[in-house]
Amino acid sequence: MDVNKDKTPPTQQLRMRLVFMGAAGVGKTALIQRFLADKFEPKHRRTVEELHSKEYELHGGLKVTVEIMDTSGSYSFPAMRKLSIQSSDAFALVYAVDDPDSLEAVKSLRQEILEVKADKLTPIVVVGNKTDKPESERQVPSDDVLSTVELDWNGSFLETSAKEDENVVEVFRELLQQVNLPSRLSPALHRRTRRDTFPNKEPNGNGNGLTLRPPMNKTNSCTVS
Repeated sequence: MDVNKDKTPPTQQLRMRLVFMGAAGVGKTALIQRFLADKFEPKHRRTVEELHSKEYELHGGLKVTVEIMDTSGSYSFPAMRKLSIQSSDAFALVYAVDDPDSLEAVKSLRQEILEVKADKLTPIVVVGNKTDKPESERQVPSDDVLSTVELDWNGSFLETSAKEDENVVEVFRELLQQVNLPSRLSPALHRRTRRDTFPNKEPNGNGNGLTLRPPMNKTNSCTVS
């Protein structure tokens, strides 16, 4: 007699970690908070390291835990930064469009990530935040960054405004797509009436819904080389 015949198959568990890195004050925390809670706090708050976790469920019993790590913009924690790189699957490198020095920090971080991960195909999205700033305050031309990221790095580039909620969802979509998570991902603890957008916002506007496009073929994806 097969003693396992009537047993329910164990639930499969998958864990993915996304990490946001960049200089202090570029809006890493603001982007994460806009995505998770659909809110914006204009006052800068110094972050050392914070980890947010959301569990999602796929048809067939597969559960996916998406971890979002918010890191310090200070270079005073090199060991912590290296550990964050080692333990993460995809990276959002954030700079502010009114701060050229923050773009230089992104370039250094990208190089460090490639060295630590020893993998030129590590998923990286470069994010130019604070597009809500007046054009007179912009000091980093988007065309220059686009050329560097897409042509020289063969990577992905987006400009965002956490304040105005512009392209924030697209950053997370690109990160999750680059790690090839399965499509039609939805929250485990919340019912959904629609699954045709990413994310589906519930009537209360908390923005925690998630539905992905079909995963990109690795050979055609916008990954950093």
